[in-house]
Amino acid sequence: MSKKYLLSLLVFCSSASFAHTTQILNGYWQYDDYLNAHPKQKTLTERLGEEVRELPTPLIGKQEKPITISVVYPGQQVSDYWVRNIKAFELRLDKLGIRYSINQVFTRPNMDVRQQSLSLLDAVQNNTDYLIFTLDTTRHRKFVEHVLSATETKLILQNITTPVRAWEGRQPFMYVGFDHVIGTKLLYDYYKSVAPEGSKYSVLYFSEGYVSDARGDTFIEAMSHDDRYQLSSSFYTKATRQSGYEAAKSALNKDDELSFLYACSTDVALGAVDAIKELGREEVLLNGWGGGTAELDAIKTGAIQVTAMRMNDDTGIAMAEAIKWDLEGKDVPQVYSGDFELVTSEDSDSKIEQLKQRAFRYSDQ
Repeated sequence: MSKKYLLSLLVFCSSASFAHTTQILNGYWQYDDYLNAHPKQKTLTERLGEEVRELPTPLIGKQEKPITISVVYPGQQVSDYWVRNIKAFELRLDKLGIRYSINQVFTRPNMDVRQQSLSLLDAVQNNTDYLIFTLDTTRHRKFVEHVLSATETKLILQNITTPVRAWEGRQPFMYVGFDHVIGTKLLYDYYKSVAPEGSKYSVLYFSEGYVSDARGDTFIEAMSHDDRYQLSSSFYTKATRQSGYEAAKSALNKDDELSFLYACSTDVALGAVDAIKELGREEVLLNGWGGGTAELDAIKTGAIQVTAMRMNDDTGIAMAEAIKWDLEGKDVPQVYSGDFELVTSEDSDSKIEQLKQRAFRYSDQ
């Protein structure tokens, strides 16, 4: 496949209610379903989880040469997940005694397509040992399929924990993240417990793609099985604070009886905070998604009522440990999801501080 063609391809192109998510995420294994169907993988994933929670054990044996790692992340967001993730990853590699060189590029989600494409192409042409990327759009998927079929590069897919069924037999080196369905279920259970019967709500999606399907559509599907709640509207955004503000303002102006806004990302949620304040609709409940620093600050002030907080550094540590296992010749799990904790505006400052110390144990150094 020529460079010109590949570049053009890249640029243009739990509870009962949650049992239905396979219809929404068509073509993907659900995290728990995959592990239950593959007992060996389940064992490996559990072992890696234990390793992530423990202090680092250095690499066994001599490393012949430094490994090369390329990272292409949508890290230019208010959400600090991606920046913290890479810091935790590098610090754990250092503590494991792994010699490496890393090239990292942060782009904007749903934007900077050409820059992202050039960075990915450069990583492949330079035969990088490990490439860390994400999978959200059709364009991403086409690139991943090229890497899987035509290169020796080991691909780690971040922010996705649901293996693609069509790639059986040629899967990426690893899927790693915080399972979107598990996090969504925490928020679904929260809203069920606090939103009164007859509540109306609006969904503020991420940009169109996998994340919106996994966080937004699964939430709507689960809510549809409970006739106490009514979907008033839904809006795709550009995954930015400004577009979250615009979508939330439209939802609030459309319906004076909204009880809550379900936001699918940090930036979108913070934009919704701006709209709620501007319109004086502080009675409307709002969630965050991920529990980074900006969300936790908003929860302390009551601007956001709840979030599914990722134990953020788990995934950076998991990637480093997986690479160590690979260098030692050990089997590496196909999939890994970090831990979540539900955080609400009712939680004490001391509880939130304890969770921050656990979640950011590397990235706050």
